[in-house]
Amino acid sequence: MAQIQQLSQAAYDRLKDEHTHLTTAGRIDIARKIETARELGDLSENGDYHAAKEEQGKMEGRIAHLSSILENAKIVEEVSGGDTVQAGSTVSICYAGDDDPERYLIGSIEERLEDVDVISPTSPLGEALVGANIGDTVTYEAPGGTLEVKVISID
Repeated sequence: MAQIQQLSQAAYDRLKDEHTHLTTAGRIDIARKIETARELGDLSENGDYHAAKEEQGKMEGRIAHLSSILENAKIVEEVSGGDTVQAGSTVSICYAGDDDPERYLIGSIEERLEDVDVISPTSPLGEALVGANIGDTVTYEAPGGTLEVKVISID
């Protein structure tokens, strides 16, 4: 069973548009590149042909990835403020022994914001943060050992 992807409506719409573009104009463009490269002759030593085929493979991989996300998407309302961390929250945290807060969006990597890194709610840190309140200190297991973070604010 595929994992449910929690997305904002804006992220869902952006991914749907990208998928539509890649499966229509994208495929047509890459087919033209491959055809043009074939016309240059010997395929075994044709760098343009190999580059176009590699580009096609990457594009088809992205199409498959987007299809999976869109098929398993659950639209969640964007969260603003509140006292509890949940999917869609932007949270500021401080690691134990560090005074510089770091901001993260709890959600899918496909949400991408310019000034905020994204943490999956199913990651160890994400799981520890979901349900926490402002001022709470949570711990989670990282590859280097147990880490402790304090929730400073929720936007």
